[in-house]
Amino acid sequence: MAAARKVSPFRLTSLIRLEKDPRLAVQLFRDPNPGTCATPEATARRPFRYSARSYDLIITKLGRARMFPEMEQILDQMGRETRFTPKEALFCSVISLYGRARLPDPAARTFHRIPAFRCQRTIRSFNSLLHALLNCRDFSGIEGLCGEIESYGLMPDACTYNILIHACCSEGLLDIARDLFDEMRSRGVQPTVATFGTLVYAFCSNSMLEDAFRLKDEMLQVYKVRPNAFIYTSLIKSLCKMNELDSALKLKEEIRMGDEPGLDTALYSTLIRALFGAGRKREVVELLEEMRKNKLEADTVCYNTMITGFCGENDFAATFEVLNEMARKGRKPDVVSYNVIISGLCRQGKWDEAKDLFDDMPRRGCSPDIVTHRILFDGLCEWKQYKEAALLFDEMVFKHYRPHVESVHRMVDGLCEYTDLDSLMFVLANATKGNLIDSYIWKKLAHCICKEFDATDACKLVGHLSSAM
Repeated sequence: MAAARKVSPFRLTSLIRLEKDPRLAVQLFRDPNPGTCATPEATARRPFRYSARSYDLIITKLGRARMFPEMEQILDQMGRETRFTPKEALFCSVISLYGRARLPDPAARTFHRIPAFRCQRTIRSFNSLLHALLNCRDFSGIEGLCGEIESYGLMPDACTYNILIHACCSEGLLDIARDLFDEMRSRGVQPTVATFGTLVYAFCSNSMLEDAFRLKDEMLQVYKVRPNAFIYTSLIKSLCKMNELDSALKLKEEIRMGDEPGLDTALYSTLIRALFGAGRKREVVELLEEMRKNKLEADTVCYNTMITGFCGENDFAATFEVLNEMARKGRKPDVVSYNVIISGLCRQGKWDEAKDLFDDMPRRGCSPDIVTHRILFDGLCEWKQYKEAALLFDEMVFKHYRPHVESVHRMVDGLCEYTDLDSLMFVLANATKGNLIDSYIWKKLAHCICKEFDATDACKLVGHLSSAM
């Protein structure tokens, strides 16, 4: 039998890259050629020559899997290598992984360990740590780190200031954010579109539209930086929120007439929602036509905005036409789309159409969720369709979905009012299974037994409940 092919350092890199399971990957890394080194003496004579790339791959793979103890062991092993010097980018990646896991202390420890690997720290790894601390919302850590920047021999760049400004805006410290903006300019650091975007968004979120528009004008006139879609969307959302819809549409025209594309579906969705809210449904059609001319395909969010708007206008013919258009365009409606329609139909007393759509959802490739069930159940109870509600209640208990207590009470009230003994027993048995019987239901049941049912029915009801419990 032919001997197994020995894994080379180059092949190990390929195998680690292809391995999806991080546990198998680290096992492969630790023992690339199992059984070939039977004794410690043989191992000492023939150590495996790991490549820098294999270290990069396994460390990143373990970090993404949140296998941090194993990752640290590999880092320690890499620290003993003398054949190469790790790149700073690897440590930036490790710091970022700790930041995403909300582990600020290990992120800071990694930054401070970089020189131990014979690797020089630059502003890049400093910024990675700043961003990790921001992800962890460790604002005191950010302040302390910035106080030490000179001791590391580093000078802040635009990315540094962007992170600090973002941190200040997150804390609502807009005056300090302004000071940082002025400081970066005084140091000759050119603000980027991200700098302006963070400040404009913060001003808009705090209803400081005058400051936001002044900064937007400075971008163009002073810094020759064109606002991106994020900045325009922030401004337009704020204008729509303040019912300045005409100003929002005017700003949209400014974008459309610009040299660079700035219009996207998120911006159109914002305007469509505002037009519906202002009762200007006819202008929505014009916006949709404009989107087509700009070769922008509506996404699911945009379609859901239209569905919400048409349902709010009780225009269900237009609502279902939107669903049909989504099918034609290959955009699959999500559960939000159906929940909005079912809610609108129930609100107008069209519970039978709502139930038909509910039943048809699986065929359309979308299963009802707990919200869908609750919307329809509430609607059925609201419109006194207690038998239909009882059947849906049975399905909800089976799926471990808890309905709204008020609707359950309303259903029990209705069944007692109509003295529907069979449906009432069916509901109460399911309520018992789902642990949904409370004091209100017991009191209502006692009242019904005493006032509505004869002795035979009362015994039957109590016996049924006793056997179900």
